[in-house]
Amino acid sequence: MRADRLVAILLLLQQRELVTAAQVARELEISESTARRDLDALAMAGVPVYSAQGRGGGWRLVGGARTDLTGLTAPEARALFLMAGPASSANPAARAALRKLVQALPEPFRAPAQAAASSRLVDPRRWGVSQVEYPTPPFLDALQDAVIRGVRTRLGYVDGDGCATERIVHPLGVVAKGPTWYVVTHTDAGLRTFRIDRVSSVEPTGDPVHRPEGFDLAESWREIADDLDRRRTPLEAHAVCVPDAVGKLRMGFGDRLEVGGSTAGGRIEVVIRGYDEYSLAGELAGLVEWLEVTGPPGVRDHLASIGRTLVERYR
Repeated sequence: MRADRLVAILLLLQQRELVTAAQVARELEISESTARRDLDALAMAGVPVYSAQGRGGGWRLVGGARTDLTGLTAPEARALFLMAGPASSANPAARAALRKLVQALPEPFRAPAQAAASSRLVDPRRWGVSQVEYPTPPFLDALQDAVIRGVRTRLGYVDGDGCATERIVHPLGVVAKGPTWYVVTHTDAGLRTFRIDRVSSVEPTGDPVHRPEGFDLAESWREIADDLDRRRTPLEAHAVCVPDAVGKLRMGFGDRLEVGGSTAGGRIEVVIRGYDEYSLAGELAGLVEWLEVTGPPGVRDHLASIGRTLVERYR
């Protein structure tokens, strides 16, 4: 925390040229004595800062010295602040840090960077879907900290059946899948994922994690997500559809749709995955204008039954 304060004080000096211990204390919400000690620590660390006594005195950088982030290009600076604007998913600490860092940018970069922070709004809701607030899992920060520090963790966990267990895991990364957070870990059984909202306790052991050689979080998560999708929707229905319907099917089924080649009659072969025959038939029943299911027979039988029920009810 002190290192964070020293950086913040340095940025204040660059922004205001002259600051008092009282101003630093108010800005950083610390005592004046702590502010004076931190200012002295900057000087002892070799930062060219000195104090002027008397009325109008305070602390300033010698000769207007600056610590610019000169390694950043203008596009890089804009991209950095674009990720942490007021409407972004960045946490308050990240947004606060970037507000401080903007003062360390080279002068020509500051205005575009600040404009980037408020230039984009992302609304994740689809049309016709009400907004649902999902609380942040209580142990998300603790697990992310364990990943960053690279320490093994004793994890308390309650699975979907309510069975409570405790195990030692090697946290490798955290992933948000829609509103649900997961932690990807290495265990004695290989890579495992745990829903963070089911975690009941997190206790770092202090021992270093074992990181599999060549591990890449994004690549590993793609493999995990594909495997989970396959297991959640194991049934495959085969069908043919008119070409104009492919876009509608993509919107409705997403990754559960596989598009094949064209038939002799000009229709498109598709495969649609679902949980079971009945529920998949229910999803497909409203698409009879564009789609003909060719198999399996169970899905066709359910579609026929749904059709008979609709005719009897609405004729």
